[in-house]
Amino acid sequence: LEREIEQEFSLWADSTACDIERLDNFSELQQLAFLNWLMSGDVLVTLPTTKRPGMPYDLRVRLIEADRLSNPMGNTDPHIIGGVEVNPAGEVIAYHISTHHPLSWEYSETKWTRVEAYGAATGRRNVLHVMNRERIGQRRGVPFLAPVIEALKQLGQYTDAELTAAIVSGLFTVAIEKDENSEDMVGAFEGEEQQADGGEENTVELEPGLVWDLAKGEKATPLTPGRPNANFDSFVTSICRQIGAALEIPYEILLKHFTSSFTASRGALLEFWKAIKMQRSWLANDFCQPIFEEWLAEAVAKGRINAPGFFTDPLRRKAYCKAQWNGPARGLLNPVQEVGAAVTRVENGFSTRSAETMEMAGGDFYSNCEQLKQEEKKLKEVKKIVNAGEQKPGSAAGQQGNGTKPGEPAEQQDDNGTKPGEPAEQKDGDGQQGEKPVRSDTE
Repeated sequence: LEREIEQEFSLWADSTACDIERLDNFSELQQLAFLNWLMSGDVLVTLPTTKRPGMPYDLRVRLIEADRLSNPMGNTDPHIIGGVEVNPAGEVIAYHISTHHPLSWEYSETKWTRVEAYGAATGRRNVLHVMNRERIGQRRGVPFLAPVIEALKQLGQYTDAELTAAIVSGLFTVAIEKDENSEDMVGAFEGEEQQADGGEENTVELEPGLVWDLAKGEKATPLTPGRPNANFDSFVTSICRQIGAALEIPYEILLKHFTSSFTASRGALLEFWKAIKMQRSWLANDFCQPIFEEWLAEAVAKGRINAPGFFTDPLRRKAYCKAQWNGPARGLLNPVQEVGAAVTRVENGFSTRSAETMEMAGGDFYSNCEQLKQEEKKLKEVKKIVNAGEQKPGSAAGQQGNGTKPGEPAEQQDDNGTKPGEPAEQKDGDGQQGEKPVRSDTE
């Protein structure tokens, strides 16, 4: 039954027909939803049904950008917070979705649609709100970079300033000193083209190799801006460590800078893997699993999957819908040691072959077994052909005509078929082997 469900789900999920826009398959929709969740803090998903040729399933997935979830214009209902409507008990009952993005030029003609969170008759989830709450009563999500957005902005400005200073320091920079008898500095230059665009009268541009004709009483004094800054790298590293700590991303992974020991790099990867598994669990619970359950309900209702008791027994339905969602494998730093550790875990019952296959390679153990059965069958056929070729007479790898292996001396036999040094066996007239003659004591 599991294999049958997986095949049917692949028919729907691996096709772009699962997308209402017919652009992405289910895996790509997961990536798009996760990316928008990180950027905006949340993302909305509706599950409409439409018929399409060649696709037996009508379920579709529609992703809605978080900016379209907002209060209707002029609405002052206190039960609507950020486009999410709740009842007096605090239960989410509806979502208000605008027809256009707030930055769209058609936003002045925008209308809002009220979509109920659950169906009144069936209890079906009409809207999936993918978000991560950080406090009680929170109705909208927080972007992933919100805690460090100010530090990132300041770091960007600091980087731009250092880059500009490094470029300016590459030019020949001088300062003009005047005394009270000197003429106007601007008049000493050849023309107004040396002035900065939109700048003041005494502001000039620097050009590589520019020579200035100074007036009487003026002298050039070289400037040393001291760029590039020797403390730039240490300062940026310190800020990046703080940003990584706030985002639960180790510094080595944030900058992809693995210069420490093997133990330190592996520790950083393991710590980051904990955060990734937690985010995977959130996405699977809020996005993947509900959509899979809706698809399975349609498959059972249409008779493509036989699941007795699916619509009558909630416990059986939960058992049918149970699924494990696994993303790409994390990779192996030391394959020999980690594979050996996996074998030890399986032998002691700490893990299973299926779990280790998914963790290390991202594959399926049972699919691997089926593939190995086919490969072993083909390999036996190939070996059988090779062995048959080696046994052919006259072949280089075959046996010699006297039955000995190549490279071994042939054993000599006399006319009666016995080896040298062995007594000859007498045969009677019928060709049968007779009894040995009895020798006397004198003989």
